Amino acid sequence: MPTDPTPARQDEEQAVLVLRLAGPLQSWGDRSAFNRRDSLPRPTKSGVLGLLAAAAGRPREADITDLVGLRLGVRIDQPGTLLRDYHTVSDYRGRPLPQAGVNAKGVQKPTSPAKDTHVTHRYYLQDAVFVAAVQGPAALVTALAEAIRRPAFPLALGRRSCVPTQPIALGTLRDATLEDVLADEPWQAGEAARNAYRRRAVRAPEPFSPHWINLAATIDDPSGEDSAQDVPRSFAPRERGFSTRRIRHTWLSVPTGLPASATPDRPAREAGGHDPFALLGW
Repeated sequence: MPTDPTPARQDEEQAVLVLRLAGPLQSWGDRSAFNRRDSLPRPTKSGVLGLLAAAAGRPREADITDLVGLRLGVRIDQPGTLLRDYHTVSDYRGRPLPQAGVNAKGVQKPTSPAKDTHVTHRYYLQDAVFVAAVQGPAALVTALAEAIRRPAFPLALGRRSCVPTQPIALGTLRDATLEDVLADEPWQAGEAARNAYRRRAVRAPEPFSPHWINLAATIDDPSGEDSAQDVPRSFAPRERGFSTRRIRHTWLSVPTGLPASATPDRPAREAGGHDPFALLGW
């Protein structure tokens, strides 16, 4: 059965930390194993909590119960494109590669039959931009916001090689829901995507509004119609494990931040509508 993290006490003051997750490469795996490392099209809860734990200087073996209790919402501002990184590995001495198993002395066993080349596939998102909102007790969220600005350990977008661009922290809000925060935060896409949207606004028929864009979002919701198995039990290398959370998928009408002079005035989008080609950038 799916198991959601324990919700925060209702009498605790809540706050929401807003993060901008962007960089040349990102990778958010949830079912990766052995030679294939996949990436989901959006950040996982494990990945976001790992970034927060690194910023706060928590060792891998540290207790993360308080972090697991945070609620998460993710908005896709720029989906990016999928990159496959293909690798072959061989022993420079020309010897057959060892296997993962070890003998009684702890030495890796040779492959049988002998294997001279090891093939791996790693998948990344190129030029993607996400807005993540994390909600929890105000004291904890405020401390995490400060840690993101002065991280104790290097931060990464799913993998160590995926370095984030700045700014990461967009602000801390109180008395706001995850959905409201994600709907109110202006569009964070890059300049190329914004220019493409301007061109669409000029060509599109009524009632297209250049000042609003519909973006896909996924939000923690105990009554959600879907689930994700990405809630970490621990970040300790020998104690890795994940539980399940309920999530809800939705579309949000978000301000683009485009100046009024950039495009002709058009009526605003009707509430609740969405552009079916938004994720494709058409």
